[in-house]
Amino acid sequence: MRRWLPGFAALSAIWGASFALIKVAVDAGTPPLWVALWRCLLGAATLWAILVVRGERAPRDRVLWGHSAVVAVLLNAVPFTLFPFGETRVSSVLAGVMNASTPLFTLLFAVLTVPEERRPGVRRLAGLGLGFLGVLTVLGVWRGLGAGATTGALACLAAACCYGAGFAYLRRFLSGRPESVTTLSALQVTCAAAELAVVAPFAAGAPRWPGAGPALALLVLGMVGTGLAYLLNLSLVRGAGPTVASAVTYVMPLWSTALGATLLHEPVGWNALAGGVLVIAAVALTRPRRARVPAPKGRQPVG
Repeated sequence: MRRWLPGFAALSAIWGASFALIKVAVDAGTPPLWVALWRCLLGAATLWAILVVRGERAPRDRVLWGHSAVVAVLLNAVPFTLFPFGETRVSSVLAGVMNASTPLFTLLFAVLTVPEERRPGVRRLAGLGLGFLGVLTVLGVWRGLGAGATTGALACLAAACCYGAGFAYLRRFLSGRPESVTTLSALQVTCAAAELAVVAPFAAGAPRWPGAGPALALLVLGMVGTGLAYLLNLSLVRGAGPTVASAVTYVMPLWSTALGATLLHEPVGWNALAGGVLVIAAVALTRPRRARVPAPKGRQPVG
């Protein structure tokens, strides 16, 4: 019996639901920067609480903190702001499908920066081409989106691009670190919270109470989607291996589409479905036949 299946389903649902939670928050008037900051503050608090319970201490290595600050920009501060900004203009369904392109950007940046990935092979290059064809299909470029929708879609695509750059950076500089995934995650999200705390009050003004429903959405987004999800992912990596854990990427768009359509009553066009299928097929093509250098344990893209 595959004991990892409940954890796999829970993790894909949590990360897939993040796009609907973001949509609830921004529709209530929460500025994107504050969505990102609350998400990081609550996620960091959750991770530090877990570290305290486990008796782990924060490392003092300045190099580690420096790399964590860079990763925080690429994997948290910028994409956590871009997705809410994008969802002020497009649906959570489209944002979730755009997020599925993250592994394609990860491979693209890995080819450019990681020596052992310099020769990706014909199959993986074909996957990249197919994936970006899928992105164009989701966008419906043949009919145009309108200025606002185009801006929103490109913001979501830029967020996925940031994830790709961030995972490539992780692989090169942090994948061999001896610290636990929980410790590395806590440092990363804490750095992101600090970075956003400097910017948000000046760029987006003082925080405002969005209402009980949106506040609950932010609480779940931070504590569960940005805190506990890291631990679920770690358990999945340890119980089923990194290959199975990385397959969460395939399932997340299904959750984001289903929740956006049923709970938020968002329209789902044929091009979003077809493009999503192309992107997921492309991700399958770009994965190596044999894992040569596993991805950093417990670190997968989040919405």
